[in-house]
Amino acid sequence: MDLRVTQFDEMGGADGATRFPYQKLAQWLAGVPTELLASRREQAELLFRRIGITFAVYGAQEATERLIPFDILPRIIARSEWSALERGLVQRVTALNLFLKDIYGAGEILRAGKVPAELVYGNPGYCPEMAGRRVPHDVFVHIAGVDIVRTDDHGFYVLEDNARTPSGVSYMLENREVMMRLFPDLFAMHRVAPIEDYPDELLATLRSVAPPRAGHDPTIALMTPGQYNSAYYEHSFLADKLGVELVEGRDLFVKDDIVYMRTTEGPRRVDVIYRRIDDDFLDPLTFRPDSALGVAGLMGAYHAGNVTLANAVGTGVADDKAMYTYMPDIIRFYLGEEPLLQNVPTWRCREPESLRYVLDHLDELVVKEVNGSGGYGMLVGPHASKAQIEEFRAKLKANPDNFIAQPTLALSTCPISVAQGIAPRHVDLRPFVLQGAHGVRVVPGGLTRVAMTEKSLVVNSSQGGGTKDTWVIDDAIMGAA
Repeated sequence: MDLRVTQFDEMGGADGATRFPYQKLAQWLAGVPTELLASRREQAELLFRRIGITFAVYGAQEATERLIPFDILPRIIARSEWSALERGLVQRVTALNLFLKDIYGAGEILRAGKVPAELVYGNPGYCPEMAGRRVPHDVFVHIAGVDIVRTDDHGFYVLEDNARTPSGVSYMLENREVMMRLFPDLFAMHRVAPIEDYPDELLATLRSVAPPRAGHDPTIALMTPGQYNSAYYEHSFLADKLGVELVEGRDLFVKDDIVYMRTTEGPRRVDVIYRRIDDDFLDPLTFRPDSALGVAGLMGAYHAGNVTLANAVGTGVADDKAMYTYMPDIIRFYLGEEPLLQNVPTWRCREPESLRYVLDHLDELVVKEVNGSGGYGMLVGPHASKAQIEEFRAKLKANPDNFIAQPTLALSTCPISVAQGIAPRHVDLRPFVLQGAHGVRVVPGGLTRVAMTEKSLVVNSSQGGGTKDTWVIDDAIMGAA
């Protein structure tokens, strides 16, 4: 299927008629004056400023932190559509976890030749210190964020997997709270699946993977690099919602392979660390010796089975965009099933034939670094200058293993509220998947990211993108008169 041919509108559909999930929103918009929408936009911005939701942008000249733009019109998904997407997400994250368990264990998929061994062992995200190590309950990926795009009326495609420290869930939760304040009448017209229990679900997930300790409820802490991290707002938000301590490396210490937290009442043992810090900085005795963010001896306690780290160390290998291209094979190998969610067609530049094609079609393709994130280190061919294309051509020739390429997708559009009225903008979706000792749970909806600029395909907040509330609504209510 050529994903570049048509542009699908989530509200209007392929034929321009209002799609079933959006019919009541369309009726509501028809009776709402432009002035009211403008007023609600201003109120939403004021609420976000009062709450203090910010996102730090590294290298930005104008400010250290800024608000992520928020659009007041929801992105709506029918329950029947969501159920199919949910099944695919559960399948994918289950396979990801089995893959990580295998490559740090028996390595069966490598011996079978389904994934090149050099792609695993040479990956910057692969952690040799985890080879042969078991993790509590065999769960590597406790929290996953899978980026989904829609290009037509036939379903969703996976754009990439985020298995290290996926971010954005705080914005999902705050978006919903603001929408409920501003549009109670619109909520009353729909039966929207709740997301407010996500913190409880996350806490239950973390508790379920705690090391056994007789007579004690597990103590959980959220570990942040500190206030200068781009996602620090989210770290503090989640710690508060979970009712756990927000700690930095300096707040923890290890004694006799047990992790303790410094408190005003003396040291307190920690059982689970929801860490929002990269592997390299976790333990200066194991990884970077110059790290001032980690805890000396943490890996010793981890290997001794006295503390659980979520997500597990070494999950970054599954984030790799070259590894992503093997996910259909990974699902078939471990689950014996066909993938329920398809990948976007991808060329591996490490393969000579694919490299030749990419070099000949740079002006048509999106080229990404295999370990890149946040919209950085990529070329969007149709929107690039000749100089940028030639610069990437040189990079590809010098280090083809470091890149993959994909077609320039016709990402689906959703209506957003702008000063002139209603306008379509491109969107993607990041559902959040929790995996604990008792199975896999998917939050109904996730974070819709939106390109706020007309014709832009870049939805990343670090590149000027915004967010929307995502509604999963009951099909029966949609059809009600």
